[in-house]
Amino acid sequence: MGSLAAILCLILIHSTPSFCSIENRTAYEVLEDYDFPIGLLPKGVTGYDLNITTGKFSVYFDHTCSFFIESSYHLKYKPTIKGYLSNGKLYGLEGIYARLFLVWKEIVEIVRSGDELVFSVGVLSSVSPIHHFDESPQCGCGFNCGMAIDM
Repeated sequence: MGSLAAILCLILIHSTPSFCSIENRTAYEVLEDYDFPIGLLPKGVTGYDLNITTGKFSVYFDHTCSFFIESSYHLKYKPTIKGYLSNGKLYGLEGIYARLFLVWKEIVEIVRSGDELVFSVGVLSSVSPIHHFDESPQCGCGFNCGMAIDM
């Protein structure tokens, strides 16, 4: 099914600009097409652009989104996140931050390695099991919305 969407986008590329947003495919579904779990994006995506030739993408939210995951990671997504997407690799990322101690660091790359995701913030990296991202977190409360207070 994912290859059908890619073929449709290729056909559209010849008659429209090289950025393609397929109306019937969500950003979450596109992530799955590239072997990533939907939970890498929080709920609330309002749109996206994807150039399937270069892999360059932009994802849009109404506002900055911040939440905790795994009781220890504090993540923040800007209203627009950008980067490049290929099978099992998100790189050149802009707009996604992790709080390390008291400092916000931009996540620059996410790589799928088997059943794990490797998050890089330059020279530092962190590994998480992929199943932690089976569902999309919610802004303010992450995966524990019944127990957390909005930030």
